[in-house]
Amino acid sequence: MSAYNVVSIAGSDPSGGAGIQADLKSFSAHGVFGMSVVTALTAQSTRGVTGVHGVPASFVTDQMDTLFQDATVHAVKVGMLSTAEVTEAVAAAIDRYRLPNVVVDPVMVAKSGDRLLESSAMEALRRELLPRADLITPNLPEAADLLGEAEATDLSTMYSQAERLLKLGPRRVLLKGGHLPGEECVDLLVDGVSDPVELRADRVPTRNTHGTGCTLSSSIAALLPQRPDMAAAVTDAKTWLTRALLHAEEIDAGGGQGPVHHFHAWW
Repeated sequence: MSAYNVVSIAGSDPSGGAGIQADLKSFSAHGVFGMSVVTALTAQSTRGVTGVHGVPASFVTDQMDTLFQDATVHAVKVGMLSTAEVTEAVAAAIDRYRLPNVVVDPVMVAKSGDRLLESSAMEALRRELLPRADLITPNLPEAADLLGEAEATDLSTMYSQAERLLKLGPRRVLLKGGHLPGEECVDLLVDGVSDPVELRADRVPTRNTHGTGCTLSSSIAALLPQRPDMAAAVTDAKTWLTRALLHAEEIDAGGGQGPVHHFHAWW
């Protein structure tokens, strides 16, 4: 029996590599029971996004109220929100139900380059959601968008941007450095209190990176109730994702950027 329930509040990816589909796979891989609140439908494959159909904020609220009034929730991963109204609805629910272990992956642009967050929702994300997050997990382009700055091109700039992201209100920031060149992928975990933590992993030579951001953030959410602290959850999630990337070529889900292998430990 799973001791923990973890909820994904995110968009749907019919190709199965990102969004709530990737989140639910990640939850299962880490031994927790996954639940979901759908914020948007996408027409999407490994080659790109051809359409986005947002779920009305009122119905997103209906989903959350119905679920959270019934189930005990031990962690939440927030992904694609699409609109300001949905963003505000999710922020209100976090307060209303005092949701714990809130991991926010500020999904703005798909791997294919397709934009998934309306420009009008950016301010709502900064104002309403980030201050309610226990952890945010932006990559370098997302961090640049959030800060209104140029994208970091070196580790030194990553350090300074991570500190500025903290000033937007989240308790902790995991700034992902996979867009930097080099044989290693370096992520920074900062909380403004203890020393920053550099998490390093060898870069995996694969084009199958669809949904890596969704997968990492949902893995962290799944591990938070099971680990002694945030650093342990993030470290174990990154190690697991690296292995999922190493086995990604075993999945044949399309002709573009394929998914990682969430269940590499089993098949």
